[in-house]
Formats: sequence, C-alpha cells, structure tokens
Amino acid sequence: MSRLTILLLLIGLAACGVPTPSQAPESPRPMRIVSLDYCADQYVLKFADREQILAISPDAVKDFSYMRDEAVGLPTVRPVAEDVLILKPDLVVRAYGGGPNAEAFFERAGVPVLTVGWTSNVDSEEVGSIPSLVQHMADGLGQSEKGRQVISDFRSRLAQIRKRADGETALYLTPAGVTTGPGAMVHEMLLAAGFENFQDKPGWRSIPLERLAYEQPDVIAAAFFDQLTNHPDSWSPMKHPVAERQMQDQTVIPLKGAWTACGGWFIIDAIEALAESGGA
Repeated sequence: MSRLTILLLLIGLAACGVPTPSQAPESPRPMRIVSLDYCADQYVLKFADREQILAISPDAVKDFSYMRDEAVGLPTVRPVAEDVLILKPDLVVRAYGGGPNAEAFFERAGVPVLTVGWTSNVDSEEVGSIPSLVQHMADGLGQSEKGRQVISDFRSRLAQIRKRADGETALYLTPAGVTTGPGAMVHEMLLAAGFENFQDKPGWRSIPLERLAYEQPDVIAAAFFDQLTNHPDSWSPMKHPVAERQMQDQTVIPLKGAWTACGGWFIIDAIEALAESGGA
C-alpha cells in the first residue's frame, strides 16, 4: 500500500462527520485551515483568526499579496496533495491551488474544500459580486460577522467615490503589455471609478498597438509596475515605441499589483486611486 493511499485512509477516517462548506455558517468554526494559493490566502488571512490557520501558500508574503503583512510568521505549505494531507486539515481553501482536480481529490479524502469563486461585478446582490463572494468566504471560515463588517466598509467607501468626468477613457496596462476589456473585474473597476474602458474588446489580450498609434486614452491605469515580477522580455508589446509613448505622454495612474491580482474587497483601493488621481 502506497504512502498516499495510507494518508487518504487516515484522513478519511479522521474527517468523518466534518461539515461541508455549505454548512459552514451553522457548523463549528474550522480550526485547521490550509490555504493553497495566494488568492485563497487573502480571505484566510482577512477573516480567520490566527489560531485557525494551519498553513498558507508560499506566495502569501509576496509583494502581490494584499495581506502579506498578516502572513509573516505563519507556516507555509506547497499545494501538493501529500504535503497537505499529512497536516490533517479540517478545511482546505483554494482558488486555483493544487490544479483543476484538487477540490474533488480532497473531498474524496474527506477534507471539506472552500473555493474562492469567480467575481464578475463590483457590487450587487447577485452571486458573482464582490460582496457575495466576501460573505461566502467569511461564512465558510466561520466568521460571518467579519464578512458583514468588510462588506459594510466596502460599500461605504464605494458610495463616497467621486467619479471621474463622463467620457474619460482609461487603458489598463501591465508591464507585459497585457490589458482587458468587458467581462473582467478590471473593466468593472474602471467603470466604478467613472471611466470608460479604452479596450472595448472582451478578454485578456495584448494592448491594441495599431489603435494606439492614432488614438489615445485619457489615462493609463498602470498595474504591477511597482514590482519586479511580470515585467516584459524583449518580445513584449511594451517594448514597442507606441506603447512606451503611452507611459511618457499620457497621464499615468499607478495601481499596486496587489489591488487587482485577485478578486476581492481590496479592489476598492484601486477604484479610489483611479477616481481621485488628477481630480474629477
């Protein structure tokens, strides 16, 4: 019998009677939480008490992790099945960590999984909005009241934003020359700040160099330029003179990569920065 099979049997026996994530609000608070990726880390570090956290991902302390200060000193674990199971968690939290089959694998092993869902809009009562995701995660971590507090603060700050003038356009830009249009949270972020998205085509794609040669946005929303990761190589669109000119000639609003790296309440920092920079 392999080591992994033995681990599965032991964890399966130990996890009998463990509540599913959907039962979390009425169930005992999980006290052995393992987070598998830095998107999951943000929610675990925000809502779980420190004594609830068994391990977080190695990326939790990186510059692109919004909650990196809270991650200092906590144990880390790789998103590898054997490494996680040997810790005997009572809840695994993930967005993408462990690969596409991780959720089914851990649930077969008897370990509940709380998944960071997809966010498609900044604020609404619908599933897929930031407030609904925040509450879902807080409930699953046994911290429903903390979730309600974060949502209240998020909506209060959102209501106070003085949006930019109608008609102003913004182009979201990363050091690798990537942008995005309708359908992405970044698009919703620009709209919430009062901008129109210069990139009108959906999906993540290279910046529209041909269009930029004769038409320019009012501002550049520049994300991740404060970090050493995600920077261009010699083949990047950002090496093109048209792209370089945008950074030199247009108004640039710097956005910290941690504000937009994952969908969460922290996008409000980016929305405020966009709305406030240069006045309305």
